[in-house]
Amino acid sequence: MNGSVLISGAGVTGLALACLLDRAGFTTTLIEQAPALRRGGQAVDIRGVALDVVRKMGLLDGARALRTRLKGMSTLDAAGNETERTEERTFSAGRLDSDDIEIFRDDLCELLMGAMSQRVEFVYNDSIRAIDDQSDGVMGTFASGAERKFDLLIGADGVYSNVRKQCFNDEPTFVHPLGVVLALFSTPNLINLIDWQLGHREEGVGYVIYPSRDQSELRIGVGFAAPETAVSRSDTEAQRQLVAGQCAHLKGEFPRFIDAMKTTDQFYYNELAQIRMPCWSKGRVVLAGDAAHCASPFSGQGTSLGLVGAFVLACELVRHGDDRRQAFAAYEHRMRPYVDINQALVDLTREGPVPDHLLTEAKNGIDLSDLLIEAE
Repeated sequence: MNGSVLISGAGVTGLALACLLDRAGFTTTLIEQAPALRRGGQAVDIRGVALDVVRKMGLLDGARALRTRLKGMSTLDAAGNETERTEERTFSAGRLDSDDIEIFRDDLCELLMGAMSQRVEFVYNDSIRAIDDQSDGVMGTFASGAERKFDLLIGADGVYSNVRKQCFNDEPTFVHPLGVVLALFSTPNLINLIDWQLGHREEGVGYVIYPSRDQSELRIGVGFAAPETAVSRSDTEAQRQLVAGQCAHLKGEFPRFIDAMKTTDQFYYNELAQIRMPCWSKGRVVLAGDAAHCASPFSGQGTSLGLVGAFVLACELVRHGDDRRQAFAAYEHRMRPYVDINQALVDLTREGPVPDHLLTEAKNGIDLSDLLIEAE
């Protein structure tokens, strides 16, 4: 098969798919509701078998050049006083002597975008309003009013996937809330923090703070228990107010970060959930990444799952030619045990440190040897 593919979502998974399918000869279009590449966001990790995927894509050296350069972390109390420090690990990346690559999400997205050809079409500031899965293709009606037909539609549009909502029955039953809010925002580097991470976790509120690669910004993540009444996903002002209220007891420099949060345009808020589905495809539509199987940031494996899933899906589409059903089935058969391991890991991470052998199993729990050889 070398047909046309519409990918919903220009995050890591969507961009990786676009890059791989473009190289395989597919006519590839990406649709993204944001007006441009989303800036900001947390550092993400490329681990285990995902390193093999990035190497096969020819991007390993580029990813290593863009990795974060943190030298350690400090644990702070609610007053902002240091209670512990280490140069062996950080909250976000784990051990600093591992082969894992910690890289900012936007840096990774730019790396993937730079690896694809001019043939890939980007449609920004738009979304899919209606999907008609027909016998000879998928008709997508965009919010802008355009109607276009493709051979396949891939939903790589995140935990609250628009494609999943439109195409799969019983969609609400797939979302399993974890009872935790995660807010991410960027501020200027108000405290001149250089190559170091700060973290706090007491009385139901936790945060992590670290500088951007050029040290000009701080990337800040705040987590706390989800409110009994969910805040609307479109009400950014209410989200900011909730974060500020949850952090009102934090002293030291933290009030300055909250003040900066109120005006930054790089603000992300989500009530964390896992996505568990009995099947990831239907007709000519298939899901990938968080849209299909979000494990949540607690796993530390979301980006690796997305990269590996993109590689497996692209390889199976090439391997099975025009038989999309076999391609989708092979993709899911190979990926699901790997996903299950990493989703199960989340409960363990919330209870305390996870044994090293389980972390290793989670990072390497899929065999890609044959696909890596075929992709030569």
